[in-house]
Amino acid sequence: MATDQNAMNELHWLIDMVQTIEVGLVVLDRNNDIQLWNGFMENHSGVSPNSIKGKNLFETFPNLPADWLKQKMQSVYLLKNRTFISWEQRPYVFEFKNYRPITGRADFMYQNITLLPLSSLTGIHHICIIIYDVTDIAVNKLQLKNANEQLELLSQTDGLTQLHNRRHWQECMEHEFERFNRYADTASLVMIDIDNFKQINDQYGHPAGDKVIQHIAHLLKNALRETDCAGRYGGEEFAVVLAKTNANDAHQFTERLRKQIETSEVSYNQQKIKVTVSLGINALQSGMGTSSSWLSGADKALYQAKQEGRNKSVIYIEQQG
Repeated sequence: MATDQNAMNELHWLIDMVQTIEVGLVVLDRNNDIQLWNGFMENHSGVSPNSIKGKNLFETFPNLPADWLKQKMQSVYLLKNRTFISWEQRPYVFEFKNYRPITGRADFMYQNITLLPLSSLTGIHHICIIIYDVTDIAVNKLQLKNANEQLELLSQTDGLTQLHNRRHWQECMEHEFERFNRYADTASLVMIDIDNFKQINDQYGHPAGDKVIQHIAHLLKNALRETDCAGRYGGEEFAVVLAKTNANDAHQFTERLRKQIETSEVSYNQQKIKVTVSLGINALQSGMGTSSSWLSGADKALYQAKQEGRNKSVIYIEQQG
């Protein structure tokens, strides 16, 4: 009699533990009918164990990723081994709302899932789904990842113009030069300089000069394709790598940009500031030894544009002899 009472006490203790444990426990039979649904699942789904017992999981919860989850479960039955699913593979399986105050920015509970085969003397006829709430861990990791991405972006960006800074732009240039050497993909480099910028600073002040630089950067950014890379090279000078672009196409790009800048104006302290730019172009070609030579050619073309009266685009032509 005492032995039976002890067994009953142990059974009640086990049931209490299953119902109050801070993980979700769901046991399914081979037909995916629910045999166990613990308190964690009740608290987050609003469905009681008594009302759901014997019902089909996928009919009761049509929002579950049924095909995906069934495939995972079939693998567990077949291999007779547990499988683990991280929130990084799939953020959640059960669409439970997140009510945790610390991680309130997450709409749903992030979950790690374990699928566990339950064996008996006659084989594996049930599977246990264990659901862990890892919302705090997931949100912290995502926030850290986002912060690192923001820091990386800041390290690549010029603060005034929001274009690439010189260091990152040079990395883009080197990358494109290496592509040319490997695949012979054509590309052009453009150097841009604001004409008479010192006069703008002297006449209107340095804040106005900054406004002019931002204005040019804005027009330049809007003129770019996704494959192009533009940066602030220094002071009032900009640089652009135009991927898969020959010298003539690059000249069309620079002329459109030059005319757009020429016809625009910058408003500062109720004053209208007109500005122009000079542009130098150098297309990649065989025999160009280094990326420095590529840059040097564009810089020489820019200097020529300045010498010929400014507000002009010039294509670099290497001098023979």
